[in-house]
Amino acid sequence: LDCPVAQRVLPRLAEMEPAWRARGVQFLAVDVGPKDELVEVAARAVDQGVEFPFARDFDGGVLRALTPARTPEVVVLDGEKKLVYRGRVDAKERLAGTSPADVRADLAEALEDVLAKRLVRVATTPVDGCKITPPSARAAKGPPPAWSDGVREIVLERCAVCHARGKSAPFPLETWNDASAKAAMIAEVVEQGRMPPWFASRASGPFANERRLSSLERAALVAWAEGGAPFGDAAPEAEPVPEPADVWRIGAPDLVLTVAASTKLPAHGVVPYKYLILPHVFAADTWVEAVEIRPSNRRVVHHANLAWYQIGGEFRTDNFITGEVPGGDAMDLGPGTAFCIPKGSVLGLQAHYVTTGVEEEDRISVALRFPRATVQRRLRHVAVADTRFTIPPEAPAHRVTAERALDVDADGVGMFVHMHYRGRDMRFEAESPGAAARTLLLVPNYHFDWQLAYPWKPGAERFAKGTVIRCTAHYDNSPFNPFNPDPKRAVRFGEETTDEMLYGFFFYTARGEALGLDVDPATGVVRAR
Repeated sequence: LDCPVAQRVLPRLAEMEPAWRARGVQFLAVDVGPKDELVEVAARAVDQGVEFPFARDFDGGVLRALTPARTPEVVVLDGEKKLVYRGRVDAKERLAGTSPADVRADLAEALEDVLAKRLVRVATTPVDGCKITPPSARAAKGPPPAWSDGVREIVLERCAVCHARGKSAPFPLETWNDASAKAAMIAEVVEQGRMPPWFASRASGPFANERRLSSLERAALVAWAEGGAPFGDAAPEAEPVPEPADVWRIGAPDLVLTVAASTKLPAHGVVPYKYLILPHVFAADTWVEAVEIRPSNRRVVHHANLAWYQIGGEFRTDNFITGEVPGGDAMDLGPGTAFCIPKGSVLGLQAHYVTTGVEEEDRISVALRFPRATVQRRLRHVAVADTRFTIPPEAPAHRVTAERALDVDADGVGMFVHMHYRGRDMRFEAESPGAAARTLLLVPNYHFDWQLAYPWKPGAERFAKGTVIRCTAHYDNSPFNPFNPDPKRAVRFGEETTDEMLYGFFFYTARGEALGLDVDPATGVVRAR
């Protein structure tokens, strides 16, 4: 990512690629930087308008197969996957800068030769760029760190938040026995940046819940795993095995509501969304400071969204409260801020279940904690959405944009991104009156299985009345998208995951709001004065 020649060449490739795509040529960018993070590789592609796939060569397999020496070397494979050209795009971009001279279009000429089914006339050209360091030469290995000498603390703090007995991850990582049995997998997912799950680029934030490992933490985990996962001086048998923690993350709740009956799931297949009503009618406006959604069987819940409904009404995005996703946090607004469930409403869940190979069942509960402190601020949100788009068949990066304006001066609380399987990336921007747009959040490599919230620390972001909150998303409906249900289908808005959505939820409070509500902590209802 930091090679200056590659930085100048990439937008030129992005500009020329659509015309070649129309002629049947597939472009693919491969990042080989030893320290480049997957999220930042994806962010570079979004920022440069790259519509073709951008991959990361984690294990050096591409380097070994194609033996490039410098970035930004290009190689051309013909229809039989034979290498027929290697070299530069052209001689325009050099380490010393950009040449003003007219030059031969080396890559374009090679592609013309291939499409014309003739030998490439100039099959090799010199590349001016940054020398590539192969993986084998990247680091000298010393004695690995031990579990008892710092690795345990990293795993418990960074991994066991989810990887604990009774929590959402598929296996625990709370003891040496747990972690050493998964050492090779830990090294792989940590080195590739797949774990801990975090999808915001470094140009975003900072966020209150950031899970990104530091380079030292990542290096320690990989060195420990690849060095035999040593325990240290003490005996592993002395390490206690934690009991599953049956506690609410929001603390002791004031009201727990449970779906009346369990949802039974088949062993195989796709399960349509389930709409579940919690058996409780709120007899008065009820103020809630914290809420937590808890499935009885976490492994079958892909995600569950909570909203309030008027009896007989339908789901509306304006009534959205929060969601439960693997790796996500419970909503806890802290003293002085709360949301209101209107009188006569019920709570409903939209649950997306997955099958596991055996018949399963689940029963979801929702816990509410009412305010103890005077409520001064009401949590608000806008749903930045578009429901009228059409994604063309096989489009690799179809752009959809939506925006909403704030009707008050606001203090930002956080953001939440929602798309389906074709979602590729989404950017939140704020454009204040008289100011240029600025990025609040860029999720450059969206993953439907990891729909995280991105909250700010209190007071970190302030917005003037009239600020436009804009969401720009790209959708990959191409065959290259491994999650694409049907690349040949035009895709429109819809509830099912085979359809698509653009929802950017922006949460905030009104600046200076002082409601002064004295709420009964037993009921969540404002006390009569």
